[in-house]
Amino acid sequence: MAATQESLDQTPLSLYTPILTTPSISRAGWSIHTAKRAILKSDEIDQITERIKIPLPEMIFGNNHVIIRHDASGWEIGFNAVDALDRVAKHGNPDGGLVKVSYSEAWLRDKAMSEDGVHEVVKPFDWTYTTDYRGTSRHMTTSFEKTEDKIPLHKLRRPDPILFFEDIVLFEDELGDNGISMLSVKIRVMPDRLLLLCRFFLRVDDVVFRIRDCRIFVEFGENEVLREYVVKQDSYENVKRKIPLRTRDFGLFLRDPNWVAEQLPVIETVTEKAKVPTQAMS
Repeated sequence: MAATQESLDQTPLSLYTPILTTPSISRAGWSIHTAKRAILKSDEIDQITERIKIPLPEMIFGNNHVIIRHDASGWEIGFNAVDALDRVAKHGNPDGGLVKVSYSEAWLRDKAMSEDGVHEVVKPFDWTYTTDYRGTSRHMTTSFEKTEDKIPLHKLRRPDPILFFEDIVLFEDELGDNGISMLSVKIRVMPDRLLLLCRFFLRVDDVVFRIRDCRIFVEFGENEVLREYVVKQDSYENVKRKIPLRTRDFGLFLRDPNWVAEQLPVIETVTEKAKVPTQAMS
């Protein structure tokens, strides 16, 4: 999906504005707000479907979110399911048919079946729910710019105490029993820094594996945010060949996003930095 950087950074929250409740944790002038709630109700699903114009995944946790907020300036970046799904291609498959396999048409027909058994017209869209979502930012007076800086892995390898950790699923779909498409967010807060990982994981059985990782790194003593976006992809067979010999349960590996991520070649990497103001923005 071709897009400018400005369009990748939705501002303000284009479809869904979560209530900013009491922070889950505050540290050195930064607040982390998280919500982990039940799957959406049918009326909520109907409202969101009408807004983004594609059928929603089987499980969508539209009231889940993670927000990183700089208290003094009000600058923030958040992650939620609705804005992520709004980045899915709504008119055909952007891969030129790579994952438009035979059962995709049957899957789309199932998605078009209403509760009373009547087929409804559904426009073609990327049925894998692949998204290039990199977060939703507010107060984009300060925007992300490309940088040569890298996330300092040596700092993340230190045995610092973890003050806060959360793992939140935003959406998941089994693609008509032909694989899985899932978007999740993990965040951990240490005394001097935080790291967030928003991961899109796709497995289409006998076809493809795909991962899109967005990492947010904040060093509390520095008023800047690093964002790293990495695309990885390989064929199902190539990944399957890397499973250790004499393994009895192949699925144990193929269902593990962390193991799969280590096997896939990197297709694209983009690293950006945002300078965060020291005071409130208008």
